[in-house]
Amino acid sequence: MFTTPRLIIVATAVALLAGCASPNPYDNQGQADGSSGVSKTAKYGGLGALAGALAGAAIDHNNRGKGALIGAAVVGASAAGYGYYADKQEAKLRASMANTGVEVQRQGDQIKLIMPGNITFATDSANIAPSFYQPLNNLAGSLKEFNQNQIEIVGFTDSTGSRQHNMDLSQRRAQSVATYLTSQGVSGANLSARGAGPDNPIASNGDVNGRAQNRRVEVNLKAIPGQQYQQQGQPVQQYQQQGQPVQQYP
Repeated sequence: MFTTPRLIIVATAVALLAGCASPNPYDNQGQADGSSGVSKTAKYGGLGALAGALAGAAIDHNNRGKGALIGAAVVGASAAGYGYYADKQEAKLRASMANTGVEVQRQGDQIKLIMPGNITFATDSANIAPSFYQPLNNLAGSLKEFNQNQIEIVGFTDSTGSRQHNMDLSQRRAQSVATYLTSQGVSGANLSARGAGPDNPIASNGDVNGRAQNRRVEVNLKAIPGQQYQQQGQPVQQYQQQGQPVQQYP
């Protein structure tokens, strides 16, 4: 008979193998984290399985081994589902943003788009620049196709001028982007906009080039908390805390 530690190890290994076996055609798209050999789906599924195994063992005190297996299977599948979803979204965003000046980054389970000041807004203005419309149109098309994200839009400025003015300006710029995206059919249900002013600079404010990099808009795409992400069109099975199955269909 397997002991609890052995069952946890087995549960994690099974989920890792399942993640590795999931076909992912986007492994070689130049993702920011440099992982080409193992898909993000496998990584998220394996890490989720480990966390799920430990949580499952803790939940089912009377049968920790069974709880570990349930936790590994459910959490691992959920994490792998979002990893695969984000892989597809990332690849299409990279293609649509090529040659627009917008940088696409992948940071764990989050996709970040960095839109530099030279294409977004004129100096001291929150009116969308003509060069910004094409990237925004491309983004709107992606967000309508991949509509299961939290969308956070953050405006930034350089350090020139008063902090209050920069906070207000960055908020208006973020809101301009949000308003335009929703006007193009993007749902506002999971969309937020905020201004960060001169906070979190990505370059020095001591020279012209650095300040230009800091004047930017970032769009962060994340999983919606509690959202179930499916693979291969299969129904998603979710478990309540007591370990009782609840079948959910999209």
